[in-house]
Amino acid sequence: MAKPGKPIPDGYRSVTPYLTVKNAAEAVDFYKRAFGAEEIVMMRGPDGKSTMHAEIKIGDSMLMLADEWPQGEIKAPKTIGGTTVGIFLYVQDVDAVFNRAVAAGATTIMPPTDMFWGDRYSKLNDPFGHNWGLATHKLDMTPEEIEKGQKEFLAKMGKG
Repeated sequence: MAKPGKPIPDGYRSVTPYLTVKNAAEAVDFYKRAFGAEEIVMMRGPDGKSTMHAEIKIGDSMLMLADEWPQGEIKAPKTIGGTTVGIFLYVQDVDAVFNRAVAAGATTIMPPTDMFWGDRYSKLNDPFGHNWGLATHKLDMTPEEIEKGQKEFLAKMGKG
């Protein structure tokens, strides 16, 4: 019998991203291979093939996802031709996780690079159209150090 629950269930944070994809079951498998995700919930749709709702855990954070529903208002990045959301994932070794994700089928946007804000950072696009920023924090920097680094970074890019 059901019992009263906590306002925020154990293992969850106040904000949990919810991704819409085409073929959520394949996406869950990709996230397992690429990011070491653990499958928590997989609710199939009435057809027994589609995914109405799935939950995975990456590191200490939850991520929810589901298949795009033709009658729904939320569309997958592959349907709309891009994404307006980026997911940022801190990891112990950005180079290793980046390489594992690319080997699992992600596309490189930016290889791991030491950035002016103190992270070693990279970007990739998963096979389902979502962009991921992967980072390992390397240096605790002051706002002044970050501002100076940003100016140097933009100057090198011809935007400073």
